[in-house]
Amino acid sequence: MTSGGLTNIAAHLPEMARRQPDTPAIYIPTGRGQQYRQYSFKQLDQECDRIANALESIGISRGIRTALMVTPSLEFFALTFALFKVGAVPIMIDPGIGVKNLKVCLSEAQPEAFIGIPKAHVARLLFGWGKPTLKILLTVGSKLFWGGFSLSSLKRKFPAGKSFSVVDTDAADTAAILFTSGSTGVPKGVVYTHGNFIAQVEQLRQVYNIRPGEIDLPTFPLFALFAPALGMSSVLPLMDFTRPGSVDPKNIIGPILKFNITTMFGSPALINRVGRYGQENGVKLPTLKRVISAGAPVPASVLKRFTKMLNDDVQVFTPYGATESLPVCSIGSYEILSETASATDRGMGVCIGRPVANINLEIIGISDEPIDWWDDSLKLPAGEIGEIAVSGPQVTRRYFNRKESTNLAKILDPVNATFYHRMGDLGYRDEQGRIWFCGRKAHRVTCQEQTLFTIPCEAIFNTHGKVFRSALVGVGAPGRMEPAICIELEQDVSKEEHARILQELKLIGKKHELTRSIKHILFHPAFPVDIRHNAKIFREKLAVWAKGKLR
Repeated sequence: MTSGGLTNIAAHLPEMARRQPDTPAIYIPTGRGQQYRQYSFKQLDQECDRIANALESIGISRGIRTALMVTPSLEFFALTFALFKVGAVPIMIDPGIGVKNLKVCLSEAQPEAFIGIPKAHVARLLFGWGKPTLKILLTVGSKLFWGGFSLSSLKRKFPAGKSFSVVDTDAADTAAILFTSGSTGVPKGVVYTHGNFIAQVEQLRQVYNIRPGEIDLPTFPLFALFAPALGMSSVLPLMDFTRPGSVDPKNIIGPILKFNITTMFGSPALINRVGRYGQENGVKLPTLKRVISAGAPVPASVLKRFTKMLNDDVQVFTPYGATESLPVCSIGSYEILSETASATDRGMGVCIGRPVANINLEIIGISDEPIDWWDDSLKLPAGEIGEIAVSGPQVTRRYFNRKESTNLAKILDPVNATFYHRMGDLGYRDEQGRIWFCGRKAHRVTCQEQTLFTIPCEAIFNTHGKVFRSALVGVGAPGRMEPAICIELEQDVSKEEHARILQELKLIGKKHELTRSIKHILFHPAFPVDIRHNAKIFREKLAVWAKGKLR
């Protein structure tokens, strides 16, 4: 094996171990108060080398698709980097997507190896995950009756100091298969190349001016994998990563203050919860240099509340993107709160900022059909709502074993030797070159006389002080849908207030031409949301619920 260059995303770790061997790479909570175990870049790299040698000894090597189902821990990070080092292809799936979806995803991904904690192996046996293709089993923890290998036993065969040379990979080589959250259907496996990962890292560095030596609090574990490439230390918070909206705020605020955290990533649901606690308790977070929140639009009220905990010169940034391409655009809380939020409240959509430097973004006409070839005639003028399409080095080329989905999402551009990814999101470009998000294409409500878009309509109803969030859905067949707005109220609202709030919401709807046709307002106790960020609303489920209510 040759020494891998920086075309292998894992090569950043040994490079950081060489540059700053004793700098902490990661802090793992012990589960006892605010106590953490610390691992330096040198220690993490050595652990990865040891595991890489162990993986290769049992046949997990270059190109081997490997399902990884391990909870966030030292083993999770060491295994992920070790898989990259040997050139294997880790398959990442959110466990909260449900047993049925998990089986479909693993069937499509066709893993040859399965690395999991005991609970994952039990579920694999019970539900037949990956049964037709799996050849290698590896258990992290106590191996019981299912055979295969134990990670702890394997590691004992290799001394702690035994090095491993990162496999040389090309930028176009497959690095991983990351599954989407499935907010608009069954999750799809996005094929990431090493080039995609490296482009992501470089954009995150440039857009947010992240410098080596900073300290990161990643509340979405996969984001912690970028830290070594950015020269950052990571502090893993004590939380249930499948329920960020239910986090104990003290478990976020505590480590920020304890470790002088400079960068924090959090879903809108987590930012909202921590911000409310911070407001009620007068919390200040003076060490943060930036906060990044993604996964769904972040309401201006949530941004305003959270920024009160930060220094005056610190922003909450809300990058726009998707599993298939991230980042695409970015905007900060300064611009949102001082300028664009008022337009959002009037039904203009949510401003997601300007495209990042290496992304070519176009707005094309709305269509549910495949578009085979790129043509400039597809582009719409500024101010007209269409589908967002992007091209650039961090844009992924295909879904794994999903040819039809790939054909629907990708537009080939042979003239420029590239392709465009259709984001499945609707929006428009304003005269200043900023992009405004208007909702998912699959969620648009097509009525007989007009088409309504979710985000602009919902924002109008969200201006009511007692509305936590709203969701526009359509009842009936496409083209003849009847629009309804589902409302989730703030938790402190009593049942006795519902009648008054309903009348106030009706008045709000009538005041705006955009929402005048929405006659049905339905209160819902708690919206169904995605497992990854607890923020993307499952409008398809709400549409079924609304249909039952309107019968």
